[in-house]
Amino acid sequence: MLTSKVAKRYAQGLLDFTQESGNTVSVFAEMKDVVKIMKDSKELKNFFASPIIDAKKKISVASQIFVQFSPVAQNLITLVIKQGRESHLQDIAQEFINKVEDLQGVQRVTLTVATQLSSKNTDEIIKTTTLVDHTKNYDLKVVVNPEIIGGYILRVGDQQVDASVRTKLNQVKKEFQLN
Repeated sequence: MLTSKVAKRYAQGLLDFTQESGNTVSVFAEMKDVVKIMKDSKELKNFFASPIIDAKKKISVASQIFVQFSPVAQNLITLVIKQGRESHLQDIAQEFINKVEDLQGVQRVTLTVATQLSSKNTDEIIKTTTLVDHTKNYDLKVVVNPEIIGGYILRVGDQQVDASVRTKLNQVKKEFQLN
């Protein structure tokens, strides 16, 4: 999923501020909480997305939900709502997390499979690939997509290994059409 320019700009501004003030680690944990809360609550997402509800009410509700957060995180959430960008709040938090992980050298690895794999099989795929730098930490996201029929698609950053049955069948189909 492409991240919006809005999310990237707010996340970069937050990262710059937290690096100057030295509280990147605490805000990082709070942004993880924001992402989790927004993912888990469809009602909250709909509440923030509603154009009928005014910003003051949204700020009031946000201050009650995020009452345990640091002033930096609370001020960011208030600013986002005041600017009418509350529908981007989850994306802003996720982009901030991504930027901090990039600074820490964490690789984002996406493994797409046809059916759920055991952790042993997943580990075996990760260990055998040269795309993953095994000297660094990585964040693994496993996506189940039955449309690939079998095999897997491994994506690390902007590189990808497509060992799916669907791709192999498409290659055979193209060969038949050419001959």
